Order: sequence, then structure tokens, then C-alpha cells
Amino acid sequence: MRAVVLRRYGGPEELVVEEVPDPVAGPGQVLVRVAVAGVTFVETQVRADRGPRRAELPAVLGNGVAGTVLAVGEGVDPALTGTLVVTTLGGQGGYAELAAARAEDVIPVPEGLSPEHAVALLADGRTALGLTRAAAPAPGEWVLVEAAGGGVGSLLVQLATAAGARVAGAAGSAAKRELAASLGAELTVDYTRPGWTAEVRAATGGLDLVFDGVGGDIGAAAQGLLKDGGRISVYGMAGGPMTTPDPRVKAVAWPDTDLRELSRAALAEAAAGRLRPVIGAVVPLESAASAHAAIEARTVVGKTLLVP
Repeated sequence: MRAVVLRRYGGPEELVVEEVPDPVAGPGQVLVRVAVAGVTFVETQVRADRGPRRAELPAVLGNGVAGTVLAVGEGVDPALTGTLVVTTLGGQGGYAELAAARAEDVIPVPEGLSPEHAVALLADGRTALGLTRAAAPAPGEWVLVEAAGGGVGSLLVQLATAAGARVAGAAGSAAKRELAASLGAELTVDYTRPGWTAEVRAATGGLDLVFDGVGGDIGAAAQGLLKDGGRISVYGMAGGPMTTPDPRVKAVAWPDTDLRELSRAALAEAAAGRLRPVIGAVVPLESAASAHAAIEARTVVGKTLLVP
């Protein structure tokens, strides 16, 4: 099969399409013909060897895929064969034509939902839904969503708005701010410009909740906008070290919920038309390097997907 192989850490150019042996479905596994694979910012960090985890090289990156079950291993219900599913892969193996997944991780794609939307929601949807459940934005509260034009951020804007909150969407490009506004953000700001915090404070009088997926200087500045007793939900470090919650605010803990339940719930919300994943780019395997470069350059609005 064809797969995108990383043989040494480095820039996007290290991602090269090669012919590699087909995976097989072992005990408790299914073999999926990949229709679409998700690409994440974390994977760009892993590729460059500066991320939260390390890949053993050579590696095929990619965690989330959607496709059709071709075969099942020992102990797996044969009725799964031919089913359109979405699944995690334990962190590797997605940038390929075929992938072996644990049967327990496989989720049938709801009727009416495309494979592209299912993959876009698999990890980002469960993250956004879990964060929202834990932080519980309330009607009338001011909520800041960082990276509001990204995969998770665009979903957080929708979920907070649906809860009745007033959303401020922070993003570094006009296109991403326009997207956040179209999804319900009442205020949008460019957090790469000096003075953005003053703009938010003037418009809101202080925040009740911050969804911090960026960290670094931006996360720290966003936390400073919270009212005493406000809430911060820290879930990422795309722009620097994880934000350390200040004693005067409340750090929101991840909910004690099964990840698969959250993924199923996110897929169901999308199938019902209540949640819309934003897909900014769908490119072939051969363009994996350019997809990584675009994500690192912050030029992609929404989710990036690979198609074998």
C-alpha cells in the first residue's frame, strides 16, 4: 500500500509517500480501507520532534481515519465487514491507504454524515464537547475562545453560542475571525496584535471563561482578562508552554467521561445538524508535506484532511 513515511525528524519535506507492506487485522482488530485521514497540529510537532510525544522512526503519522472495514481479526464480529466507520489508531498509521485499528475503538458513521465530517469530529469533536461539558458556559457569560478558526476552536464557538454565552473569538487572520463570527462569535480579535487584550476588556468588562488551546504568552494574557473567580479551561500548547492557572481563577478539569462516548455524541450532534465541523483543506497523500507546512504557518481555516 501507499503511505506517508517519516524516516527522520525535521521539516515537512521529511514526509514522503512510499510503498510499504499492508497491515493485517490481528486479534481484536479490524482492517480499514482509509477514505480520509485527519491531520492535527500535534502531528506537526511530532514530525519536528518538539511535541508532547515522540514517534519511533520510521513512522506513519496520523491518528484518526474513516473508511470501510475490509476484514476482521480473531474475536471480532464479522458483521463489521463492509461497515463505514471512523476510528482512532493509537497515534500512528493514518496517513495510508490501509490501517489496522482496535475493534473497540471503531465507531460506525451515523447515516447522513460524510466520512470527511466524521474524521473532522472524531478527536476535535470529543475535545470540544468534553471541554464544554466541564466548563459549562452559561447564558450571558462572556467566553473567549482562542484559535477560534481552528478545528477545536470553531466547534467551541458553536457549542458556547448554543449554550447562550457571548463569545469572543481570538484568531490570527481575517479569514479565521470571519469564520468565528459566522459561527456565532459576537466579538472577534487578532491576538497577534499588541493591544488585543485591551480591546476584549473594553468590549466585555472582563471574561467569565477562557478556552485556552494556545498557551504561551497568549494563554497568559487571556487568563489575565478573567474576572476574579472566572474559569479557565487549559487544553493545548500550540503557541508555547501550557498555561499555569492563576490562584484567583478556577481551573476546569477534564470531565470523567469515556472518550468514545464523547466521540459518538459529537457525531450524533453533527448528524442532527446541531454541530458543523469546518474543513479547510482536503488534499491527497502526496500533499502531506504541504498540509503540514500550511498548518504550521497558520494559514488553514478549520480542519485539514488527507485522501489516499
